Amino acid sequence: MTALDIRPCTEADLPTLLFFIRALAEYEKLLHEVTVDEETLRRSLFGAEPKAYAVLAEQGGVAVGFAVYFHNFSTFLGKHGLYVEDLFVLPEYRGQGIGKALLSWLARKALMDGCGRMEWWALDWNEPSISFYKNLGAMTMDEWTVFRITKDRMRQLADMG
Repeated sequence: MTALDIRPCTEADLPTLLFFIRALAEYEKLLHEVTVDEETLRRSLFGAEPKAYAVLAEQGGVAVGFAVYFHNFSTFLGKHGLYVEDLFVLPEYRGQGIGKALLSWLARKALMDGCGRMEWWALDWNEPSISFYKNLGAMTMDEWTVFRITKDRMRQLADMG
């Protein structure tokens, strides 16, 4: 196996990031929800105040996986945490330790940044990923329910107050 390199993304990686975002969305059967473009990613990841960060896993100079993360905050801990928004390895490269290497890189980053914890979501039907995460020692948070409102609902809520 060729050496694996995990590195922070640069603006030059934007086309590769868009490819991975679409590949992940297709895998999750959510491609119809992808509206991001290169300029939006550029502002979000490389603007004056980045909102998120991305890393690429490369094997022999070929991008084979990626992760996107940002910092959240726990009032109970009084510390920020590292939230993994996306983690994806191309299907033909799975089972080679690339996902584990990405999560290990993120764990080191979280520790260096003084984070109190790392968190992420997995779709209920994604048994391969759930098993993978559990084997790494991750705990499921089954007692919590995820809520979401989108732009139209946000406007309605904002107008209520």
